[in-house]
Amino acid sequence: MMIDILCIDIIIAFIIDILIGDPEYTLHPIRIIGYMITKFEKFFRKISANQFLNGLTFALFIIILATFFIVMLMVFSTVIDNLIKIKILIHLINIFFIYSAISLNDLRKKTIEIYKLLNNKDIENARIKLSFIVGRDTKNMDKKEIIRATVETVSENISDGIIAPLFYTIIGGAPLAIFYKSINTLDSMVGYKNDKYKDFGKASAIIDDIFNYIPARITGFLISLAGFILLKNGFNSLKIMIRDGRKNPSPNSGIPEAAVAGALKVQLGGINYYYNKKTVKPLIGDNINELEIKHIKESIGLCYITSIVFLVIGITARYILINLNIFNKLMSLLQTYI
Repeated sequence: MMIDILCIDIIIAFIIDILIGDPEYTLHPIRIIGYMITKFEKFFRKISANQFLNGLTFALFIIILATFFIVMLMVFSTVIDNLIKIKILIHLINIFFIYSAISLNDLRKKTIEIYKLLNNKDIENARIKLSFIVGRDTKNMDKKEIIRATVETVSENISDGIIAPLFYTIIGGAPLAIFYKSINTLDSMVGYKNDKYKDFGKASAIIDDIFNYIPARITGFLISLAGFILLKNGFNSLKIMIRDGRKNPSPNSGIPEAAVAGALKVQLGGINYYYNKKTVKPLIGDNINELEIKHIKESIGLCYITSIVFLVIGITARYILINLNIFNKLMSLLQTYI
């Protein structure tokens, strides 16, 4: 059986993320993508009077540029590896960018900070810490609202921050990992429905919805499985995901949110404020258990188990497909009918 080196790279990157997390620094690949978005936005807004087309062109430019850079970097590293007769540089680059694309430990650290502050009854600083990881206004939130927002953010990030990057990485390594992260970063920076971005950011939001569609649904089912593993209510998680997963205005974020709500037997959704404007989101889940501080930790537990289960399934699936030569067989089949 052939050993797939990419599988090893992914496992190493995942372990590094769990052990040391993803430190914040100026030249972090995702920060560079964010800088590119900020730098080029004004230019693309001026291309034509049609802001949707401007935004579409802008999104494609950022996605292609980021992905092209990684592809060229890997081609260059392969050339160097061939010259020195040791294939190490390509794997180091692959591991580095895969590691930079997933944020399991980072999510845990930031949410555990909020958990500890709430445990110490420091509501004010908990609001401040929460504001770093959510887009909604946090300055007037009470304890229960902070817990709800934290659990909702963990739920969404299980898909956006971990499973989706891993999903595309398993298919195509670091280039597809950065391809996805450029899409996700665009959505987080310009994919709003406010006056400034409702036209210009619409294309970014649509692209993000498309590329998160499959990962979000995989995430939902795996959260239910994680519910069984952690002796939570896996059946209820599955039921609530099916019943409430499509209530959210987003076609994707409601799926993992509903699965977590079902596993913890809590209710999410309700009133949020964005830029001082009131927004009412549909209620997801049943209010069997009142939201408590412990639910933050429990949502993190679901996040870890879901991520590990997906990594095992994804790596195994890739390994089997490669060893069964499925990709080559599909190409041969296509060539027969073309």
